Amino acid sequence: MKFQLPETDLIYSGHPACPGCGAALALRFALKALGTKVMLVMPACCAVVITGPYPTTCMKVPVFHTAFATAAAVASGLKHGLEAKGDYETTVVGWAGDGGTYDIGFQALSGAVDRNEDFIYVCYDNEGYMNTGIQKSSATPWKAWTGTTPYGKDMPKKDMMEILAAHRIPYAANASVGFPDDLIRKIKKAMSIRGSKFIHILAPCPPGWKSSDHLTVKLARLAVDTKIFPLYEVEAGWNYTINRVPKGLPVEEYLKLQGRYSHLSEQEMRDIQQQVDWEWELLLKKAGMNSG
Repeated sequence: MKFQLPETDLIYSGHPACPGCGAALALRFALKALGTKVMLVMPACCAVVITGPYPTTCMKVPVFHTAFATAAAVASGLKHGLEAKGDYETTVVGWAGDGGTYDIGFQALSGAVDRNEDFIYVCYDNEGYMNTGIQKSSATPWKAWTGTTPYGKDMPKKDMMEILAAHRIPYAANASVGFPDDLIRKIKKAMSIRGSKFIHILAPCPPGWKSSDHLTVKLARLAVDTKIFPLYEVEAGWNYTINRVPKGLPVEEYLKLQGRYSHLSEQEMRDIQQQVDWEWELLLKKAGMNSG
């Protein structure tokens, strides 16, 4: 049966996201799964700009803007406050970029999930501080150009999924705006689970990735099919499930569409391919599978 996106849109048109913004797509798809019984907590990030400053907004659900480092802490407090009022139905969602998740907000996130707070934490990952000038974050991939790594980042991307899985939380999942059916299914699954849930969404950024705005969905799909960003979920920190077997396309097909990789040599391309293949084999082992 062909997947049909839910018709309800909880974001008004006319918001100020850039053309082809992966973050705006991620937010739109997620809200189709979350519905109206939800409260969003957003630290400083592109999504705050998209949703708009009080009293104007493009959102049809409550949004709480908070300090950069505090999304998980505020989400924890909101959930306890709602339950103190007898509201056990409203889903509280921390919605942050990679800067507010991997870096500035990580301490609060780690503490909250260590307490197994009952919320969903979503990181829409555009692999840099795109809202403040395209600086590198610890989510920026190896060799990617940013404003602060003009010759390419010299460290690999932090593996946030493994870090959250190591907290032994009930549910963690990779998702992509290129596969909205998978994304929506994972959000709905997270809503059905009590405790801390982490959803990591790849959200291409045309200005930050130096890519054409019409290529956002294609890039999001290529990231999966080149094995750079595999779709999988982890339950209780140990039960791995791969949700889509990649086509195994060469990483070059993904990298060549982004100006942030235009400086790469052929050897660096081969090095990235080798690393991606190694990480995929490691994931297969965790999921109890093999490439044969």
